[in-house]
Formats: sequence, C-alpha cells, structure tokens
Amino acid sequence: MDLAFLHPLYEHPGPWASVYVDTSRHAEDTPHELRLTAQAMARELSGQGADEATSRAVESAIEDLRHSPDPHGRALFARAGKVVLDPCLARRPPGGSRAVWAPLPRMAPLLDLAGEDPVAIVAYVDRRGADFELRRAPARQRAGAVVRQQWPLRRTSSLDWSERHFQLKVENAWEHNAAEIADALSVSQDEAAADLLVLVGDERERREVRGRLPKRLQDRVAEAAHGAGSRLLDEDVERIRAAHVRRRVEAGLDRFRAARAPDAEGRTGAAEGLPALVAAAREHRIEELLVRPEGPDLHREVWIGEDPDQLAVRRTELRILGEQHSWAARADDALIRSAAAADATALSTAPVTAATEEDVPAGGLGAVLRWR
Repeated sequence: MDLAFLHPLYEHPGPWASVYVDTSRHAEDTPHELRLTAQAMARELSGQGADEATSRAVESAIEDLRHSPDPHGRALFARAGKVVLDPCLARRPPGGSRAVWAPLPRMAPLLDLAGEDPVAIVAYVDRRGADFELRRAPARQRAGAVVRQQWPLRRTSSLDWSERHFQLKVENAWEHNAAEIADALSVSQDEAAADLLVLVGDERERREVRGRLPKRLQDRVAEAAHGAGSRLLDEDVERIRAAHVRRRVEAGLDRFRAARAPDAEGRTGAAEGLPALVAAAREHRIEELLVRPEGPDLHREVWIGEDPDQLAVRRTELRILGEQHSWAARADDALIRSAAAADATALSTAPVTAATEEDVPAGGLGAVLRWR
C-alpha cells in the first residue's frame, strides 16, 4: 500500500478516533441499523475518553452513509470534532463495527481491509469493438469504448466481391479493430494506473487483442473463462484480482527473505524485531513495512513523540534523544506513521499462508531497508 494518502492524518497531533464501520448488510432497515451503529460507536468513543465534538462528528458521518451505503464498509479517522479521512473498505471488517480512541490513528487494520485492492480494467471484446469497465472495490464504472471500423465484418450478399476478397477484407478489418482496441486499452491503463487488464470474449478475439498490447503490459493481462452476460464472470474477475494480490504479497515476502541474507561485511537489508525496526524507522531507512496481522509484536507498546521519527522501545530513550513529551502507542501504528512520513510502503502478509514461521517476519513486523 502506498501510504501517501495518510499524510493528512500525521499533520496534526492526537489523540484520534479510528472507526471501522461494517456496511455489508443491505436491507430495508439499513438506515435504521446505521443510525444504531452510529450511536453505538459514539458511545464507545466517549467511554474511551474521546471529546464530545469528535464523538458527534463520527456519529454524524456514520449516519450520512445511509445515503450511499458502501458494499463492505468505511473507515473513519477523526480528531478535534472533524473527520479527516474516510476511505472505503474493500472487505467488511471482521467482527463488525468497532471504534478506538488512541494517541495515533489505528491504521494496521486498513492494510487488510483496503490495502491490496487492485484496479482492473475489464475489456468486453468482440468483432464489433470493445467496452471497458473499471473495477475496484467497492465500485465499477464505465471506462470507455472502441467502435468497430465501419465496413462489413460478416459475409454479405454482395455480388461485387469474390469470396476471397471478402474474407481478406473481413480479416483486415478485424486486425485493424484488434489493434485499435489494444491501443485504447493501453491508454486506459495509463490513465487509471490499472494493475490488471481482464479480457472477456471469444478465445480468438482475446488472443488477437492480447498479442497487440505493449510488452510492458503483458504481465498485467488475464483472460476470463466466462463471457459477458455469464453470472460466473464476476467470480472470474474476483479470482483474477485475488490471485494478483497473492502474487504481490509473495513478491514482497521474497524481497524480505532475500534481504535477510547478509552481504560480505555481514550487513543485512532487512529488519525484524522491535528494537531493529524502531532504529530503522528513526533513521528513515524503511522502504517497505511488512505486517502479519496475527503477530504478537503488533500490539506491543512503544513510545512516541510528536514527530514520526521520535519513537523508542523505552520511554527513557526518547528523553535521551531530547523529546520532552511522549505517549505510549501500539508498535504497528507507530511504525506505519514513520513509514508514511518516510514515503515508504506497507504490505499485509495476510493473503499468503506461510509454510513455516521462518517465511514471515518474526513477531509479525518486518521491513525491507533502503540500504544495508
């Protein structure tokens, strides 16, 4: 996950309200259910010490979701009576809605619930042209179309053409259209920064378009087994998106495992264990933070100051570093704040089940470093 969108959260001091709202249930009484959820989350925050203005802001924001309920859920991050960030979720929060009042925004769950949400362009291809659809949780939208070249693409009753002339004309027209579709699909990928291109249509038509896409896009292309109108097409697309997520996570774990290997001078390009991670965060050396959701180190206590690089395993360390004010915070949230400030990325390893404990960061937190 690119953490740049989190910068507004770290421009202001805490404490913060972090609320994960489950909106996956859709029924006639959904507005009423959301109102009850809003009230419950406000009470929960107040019980944890949140100020009244922030509790009211969260309650109002949840009630407003009744006008456009998300398929899965919404995360809300608020302070000082204002909701600062409210990203949609790609998956429903496990265990239902929950709220936390803490010195830092409760960000780690967002890596699982919204972090790996690949953008896919689904291209419905046939000999008449193509329609493009942009898909990402929780929505889909039309993303353009290519209209066929205007001459016959099927055999006609014309007596002016020989059979061979007609067939060549048809093939030339289709080759032209396949090239036009590939060009338009390439442009759409650039504009949407799409992770995946999913081709839907007859096998030959998919093959013709795929063969005309630039080499740089070939590893992004997948083909759906079912055609437009099939009730199984949506399942195809979701399987393709899920497989893409698993490959990305596996690649991240491969980078981490490779970085563990020491160089000729005994230095490694990876860090794991809280002391090593905290030291790397203070030096802005984290390139990618890896988080295993069930890891025991995630909820361990560290100490933070006002700035993202002011963190320590022990409170006395911050005082030695010259920080006069400090607060206890969860390790995962403190490291995510530091990673975001250093323009690093973060990755949840949840989509991949490791074969052994050695395959994942010890304690559930690890990092690939910018230099050894």
